[in-house]
Amino acid sequence: MIAAVKGWPAALSALLFFLPPGATAAEDSNGAARELARKTVVFAGRGEPVLAVWRNVSSLGSPEFAQVRTAFETALKDAGGRLSDLAPLAEAHLTLSENRSQYLLVEEARKGEERQVWIASWNRSAAPSLTALAITLDKKLVFEQDEPMLDVAFPAGGMLVLSPSRLAFFRGQAAAGQGQTVSLSPVKPWPRDLRGHLRVAGTTFQAFLPGLVCSGALEPALSMDCRTSEEPWVLESGSRTLLLAAFAPARNYFDGRVTSQSGLRKTVAPFYSAASVEEQGRTLWLLAMVDGRTQIFDAALEPAGTLSAAWGSDIAGTDARCGGGSVLATRPGDSTAPDAVQAFSIVDRAATPLTAPAEFPGPVVALWSSGGTAAVAIVRNPGTGKYEAYTISISCS
Repeated sequence: MIAAVKGWPAALSALLFFLPPGATAAEDSNGAARELARKTVVFAGRGEPVLAVWRNVSSLGSPEFAQVRTAFETALKDAGGRLSDLAPLAEAHLTLSENRSQYLLVEEARKGEERQVWIASWNRSAAPSLTALAITLDKKLVFEQDEPMLDVAFPAGGMLVLSPSRLAFFRGQAAAGQGQTVSLSPVKPWPRDLRGHLRVAGTTFQAFLPGLVCSGALEPALSMDCRTSEEPWVLESGSRTLLLAAFAPARNYFDGRVTSQSGLRKTVAPFYSAASVEEQGRTLWLLAMVDGRTQIFDAALEPAGTLSAAWGSDIAGTDARCGGGSVLATRPGDSTAPDAVQAFSIVDRAATPLTAPAEFPGPVVALWSSGGTAAVAIVRNPGTGKYEAYTISISCS
C-alpha cells in the first residue's frame, strides 16, 4: 500500500492506526522499497542528487533493515536517481515502523519548500521475505607450502604466489614443484614481520615489499625487475576504489601518508590495512589502526568516527552489495590462536554482521582484496606447519 500524507508529524503519529489491517499492501519489503524509490525519483527529478536518511523503530533487526535500505537504494539508481550527500537537491527521510498486521516504510521527501510524505506497507505474514536473501561466506583452499606466503593473485589462467625468497607463477591447476619462479634479493634483510602485496593487470603485475617495488610480465614467460623504492603501495578495495599508502620499511604497517583516488594527499595515524564501503551513496574508508581501533574516514580522508566493533588488524573491501557495502574483517586476539574472517555491512557508521565467521585452523597473517566480491587470506596452520592460501568470496542469493 502507498499512501500520500501531507504534514509529517501527523503522519508519524497516525500511521500505526490509520492503516486498516486489511489494506492492500506490497508483496514484500523489496516491493515497498522499490515503490518509494520510484516516487522519490519523480519528486526529485531524474539524475538529481538525493540525500537518504534512515531510522528503524520496528522490531526488525539490522540485517533485515539493511536489506530494505539496499532495495531502496538499488531501485532509486535503476529509476535514474542518484544518492549523494554533496549539495543534494532533495532529501528523503525514511522510517521503518510497524503495526499489528503490517510493516510500514514511511518517507518524508523534501525539496526546497515542498514536502511530501508516502507510506508503503507489507503484511507481517510476508516478513520471511526479508531474510530470504541468503548471504554466505565461502572459503576455498587454493595453495599451501612450507615457506611463508605474503600474497596470492589470480591473473587469467593462472596463479601468482609471493614468498620472501621468490615469486612463483602457476598456469592452470597449481601443484607443488611446478610452475615458473624468479628469485627475490632484497638489498637489506627483510624485517621480522614481513608483508608483501601483489597487484595484477592483464599479463603484467607489481609486487610491493618493504623498500622494494617489482614490476613483471607473464608472457611469453615469467619475468620481473625489482628496484629499491619508497613509493607507496596500491591498496585496492574491491574493483572500484583504491588508496595509495606509504609503507614503513622497517615495520609491518603503513606510516599514515596516504593519497586518495582523486589525488588528495593526507597524513593520518599509522594503520595496518584499509577497506572502503558505500554508505547512503557516500564512500567511506575504514582503516585498521595500529592502536587497535578501526577508524572511519570520509571520501576526503577526514576523520568521521570510530567503529565500536572489535576487529583484528586485517580488513578488506569487496564489491558485494548484500545489505549494503561489504567489508571482511579478521577476529581480534592472540596472533597464535585459530582465527576467523567475517563479512560486515556498515549501517549508520556501525558494523552489522552479514555472515557467520569463516573459521581457520591458525592465525590469518594476511588478508588482501582480490577484486570483485573476493579476497585472499593467508593462514599459518600450526597443525601442519604450512602456510595456506584461501580465497574468500561473498555470495548473495
